[in-house]
Amino acid sequence: MPSQSAANDLAERAMRSTLLSLSHRRSLGRLATRVPVTRPMVRRFISGETLDEALPAIRRLHDAGMGTTVDVLGESVTHAADARAAADRYVALLDALAGTDLDRNVSLKPSQMGLAIDPGLARENVGRIVAKAIETGAFVRIDMEDHTTTDDTLDLWRAVRPAGAGEGGEGGADVGVVIQAALRRSDRDVDALIEAGGRVRLCKGAYKEPHSVAYAEKREVDEAYERLMLRLLRAGRYPALATHDVRLIQRAVEVAKAEGIARDAFEFQMLYGIRRDLQEQLAGAGWRVRVYVPFGGEWYPYFMRRLAERPANVSFLLRNMWRDRGRA
Repeated sequence: MPSQSAANDLAERAMRSTLLSLSHRRSLGRLATRVPVTRPMVRRFISGETLDEALPAIRRLHDAGMGTTVDVLGESVTHAADARAAADRYVALLDALAGTDLDRNVSLKPSQMGLAIDPGLARENVGRIVAKAIETGAFVRIDMEDHTTTDDTLDLWRAVRPAGAGEGGEGGADVGVVIQAALRRSDRDVDALIEAGGRVRLCKGAYKEPHSVAYAEKREVDEAYERLMLRLLRAGRYPALATHDVRLIQRAVEVAKAEGIARDAFEFQMLYGIRRDLQEQLAGAGWRVRVYVPFGGEWYPYFMRRLAERPANVSFLLRNMWRDRGRA
């Protein structure tokens, strides 16, 4: 018989797989956004549905000594007009941030910009956002989605990146990209991005991928993340280490101290609403911390991926739904 630990791991993988599958169910997403009892749990991960609602959260993080990268939620757009409207929202966001002392740093999803419709449409939309970023001195990060989009996303990054952006440190207008440690190809992608002077956010990966292209076991993903993290710390250009894994964070801190890697040569990135204690602890110790702050009405796919990353969050949601039954 399998050990209790193995059984728990199997159950957690099954739950994760189910939640990731549900994240693609648009009909469930439409229902979820109309059910009031989900909102307390959603607001744990989402800063609001409008920029006005999100700004107080961004301000609190800024005042606590942490950076932010703001994401206007939305993905898997199927109409060109919707993709252009999403780009318009980012241009307006950069204009709004430019009038404050808050970080001018945003993250966007290629599928939200129309990548699946037409790569040229995505280049046009992201190009407009990058032009506004150059005008306002902002930084744009292109998120990575499932493995079928990796090559097109990297091509998009190369196409819209400002000329000469690979020079210098973290300052100035630039475009970065995300690499997922869970993908088997990521070693060569990281090497190519280091060679190009690209700014990489390294994450573990939050998509359901086939074993042929991605590591299936947590141990394998952790080993890949550590390997790529050390490569970026030693040779990358201002890498962003996106993880809540305390062991990996401690490993990065140990290597930085032992090898004399400056504290302003990289940053830790974490998600809004997750491990706030760890965010504050790292920032208080003098390490750079940036929080990924999403807002918008199209929160369902993002929310389901957050549940999948830690299935214990599901029981928290169900307890709140039971407590609030019959209300509203």
